[in-house]
Amino acid sequence: MDIISQIKNKVIVSVQAMPSEPLYKEDCMIAMMQSVVKGGAAALRVAGVRDVINAKKLFKIPVIGITKPEVIPANWREIVYITPTIKDAKDLIQAGADIIAFDGTSRPRGENNLKQIIKFIKINKKIAMADVSTLSEGINARLLGADIISTTLSGYTTESPETSNEPDFDLLEKLVNAVDCPVILEGRIWQPEQVDKAFNLGAHAVVIGSAITRPHLITKKFVNRNEK
Repeated sequence: MDIISQIKNKVIVSVQAMPSEPLYKEDCMIAMMQSVVKGGAAALRVAGVRDVINAKKLFKIPVIGITKPEVIPANWREIVYITPTIKDAKDLIQAGADIIAFDGTSRPRGENNLKQIIKFIKINKKIAMADVSTLSEGINARLLGADIISTTLSGYTTESPETSNEPDFDLLEKLVNAVDCPVILEGRIWQPEQVDKAFNLGAHAVVIGSAITRPHLITKKFVNRNEK
């Protein structure tokens, strides 16, 4: 079975931590991966060469790889920082990632444009997954050759300000109807019912991160439960 078919109608878990967080330690990240796989995760989304190598070594499930800076810049809404260059994509490919996810938004880019990054991934026979924030970005990424479109960045760019604590079901539905490739829902998923809704709207797969693997954010939701 090919990679894209393996993840159809499945839950993917994003296992990530920033270097400043306690869980970033290698043994902690490995333990987290083992835990979510035991729980039924059909694939993993991990950040950085170290975690891609460990995920591929330990598990026989698809691995989505990304790169991120060690410190997210203050102007993160305005810049590209998820797998921004061909070098980043190359590092992930060499580490063994099955799917290379990258920023597919319309924001200004550095040394490599979106077309170049997608072409490089596909030349190396890997799956190109574009993280977008708007419908037009998703359509553009598909036209440039992306194999999968994900709603990952909806609500996290200046083009798509966050207006709800809910997943962007509207964007998901529009993308499903507009592009001829799998569409993944990612972002602000906290309830099992939201996963069901995503699949009913045509999502190929669902990526869940913070609700499972970010204890400090889960804690905040309980501590700040009465805040609007």
